[in-house]
Amino acid sequence: MKLTWYGHSAFRVETAEAKILIDPYLIGNPSWTGGWEEPAEGVTHVLLTHGHSDHISGALEVLGKSGAMLVANFEICMYLVGKGVSDKKINPGNIGGTIDCGGFTTTFVQALHSSSFPGDKGQNTYLGNPGGLVLHFQEDKTLYHMGDTDIFSDMALINELHEPKIGIVPIGDRFTMGGAVAALACRRFFQFETVIPSHFGTFPIIDQTADKFVAGLEGSGVKVALPEIGGTISL
Repeated sequence: MKLTWYGHSAFRVETAEAKILIDPYLIGNPSWTGGWEEPAEGVTHVLLTHGHSDHISGALEVLGKSGAMLVANFEICMYLVGKGVSDKKINPGNIGGTIDCGGFTTTFVQALHSSSFPGDKGQNTYLGNPGGLVLHFQEDKTLYHMGDTDIFSDMALINELHEPKIGIVPIGDRFTMGGAVAALACRRFFQFETVIPSHFGTFPIIDQTADKFVAGLEGSGVKVALPEIGGTISL
């Protein structure tokens, strides 16, 4: 498995079965100025954890160019169909559901957050419940993208049911859990082999570094991977 980080919560995951973009915040992202075209190259699936603009701004463009399958909750799928995405290119689900994506499966799990997209005159469009995504692959380790969330005790059930070995963990505080709490979640509820911090350093009002997260996992045996923005790591 190869994983590329585009800043914030935007990741490209490449396996033998699929090329996946998760939360492709590729337009308006202060951390990534490389555009959406290169990350979209050859993409087979676009997965969205929730509907905030810092997670889906770029999804329409990627879907339009690549012809990729959209995997998201029902409300987000219908919203993007209304914006021009083909209704034959959506694979909707919701919390607790598992869907076959061809070569891998995606399970929608709980997240403690909100989900909407800004519209005219400050009115937001509700886009369903936020979630995390657990990806099971045929040949690679199970990956859990937490989306945006705080810590919650049912993370223990997610670990029991899915046994993820790779975690993408929001750490920026204010809108998600901070680094120290995120480290506690990883230590208490999971047996991750590798974790990749996300949702930090993008805006001045959230934490700028992963220092608290790294410090909180010292001595745990969990590897903290810190790819450069636009950089690719092998897992």
